[in-house]
Amino acid sequence: MSSQKEQANHFRSLHVKGDPIILYNIWDAGSAKTVAKAGAKALATGSAPVAMANGFKDGEELPLDFAIENIKRIIKSVTLPVTMDIEGGYEETAREVKETMQKVLSAGVIGVNFEDQIVKANDLYSIAEQSDRIKGLLTACEEAGIPAFINARTDIFLKAPQDTHDKTMINEAIERANAYEQAGASGFFAPGLKDEALIEKLCSSVNLPVNIMGRASTLTKERISELGVARVSFGPEPFLKVQAALAELAKEHFS
Repeated sequence: MSSQKEQANHFRSLHVKGDPIILYNIWDAGSAKTVAKAGAKALATGSAPVAMANGFKDGEELPLDFAIENIKRIIKSVTLPVTMDIEGGYEETAREVKETMQKVLSAGVIGVNFEDQIVKANDLYSIAEQSDRIKGLLTACEEAGIPAFINARTDIFLKAPQDTHDKTMINEAIERANAYEQAGASGFFAPGLKDEALIEKLCSSVNLPVNIMGRASTLTKERISELGVARVSFGPEPFLKVQAALAELAKEHFS
């Protein structure tokens, strides 16, 4: 079995502009084994499906210790690299999120999603504040000797209707991506962004590999690749589809 450091380096290598790594998000050991068997190159949890699968709402309502025990079970069940959605790091300051990162690294993860929205609020951290928080994560990685992939997420597009997404918002995203790169981020995640021209503009304007959300009803994998995307994830969609299928199967026995 590869070491955590080797898996982290391998995971980094899978992020290629124009040839995106596909992460079909999982929520427990069972879903991890199923997606791995289907041919995944790496695995990623989503905070929403992990929370919902365990009776919690998204937004750091799932206790961090619970989430860490869950990720440990996932990592033990597969041989693939596993990255974890830690939302906003469960804390505010750089020192505090560094401690969170130390805990998840000890669990065996090789990467994290880390968002710039203020959890349970409608605002984003300032660029300076979020950059400082990313530096906290990076320090934990450096001290542990694990080159974990810090996927810096911006919630700019999630917090605005799709028909309002424009060049001004893309410029703000580019500014954040560049600052987050300087702070030590490994990738830039822009969930909610669906407009092809804006995706292409973002991918061509930043050095970091760009992660967008994949939806069966929107862009094809081929088109996503042409736009320069390096990573595609699906958030809660896999969990919700499994739940819908389960409900239909159950109805057959209760009708």
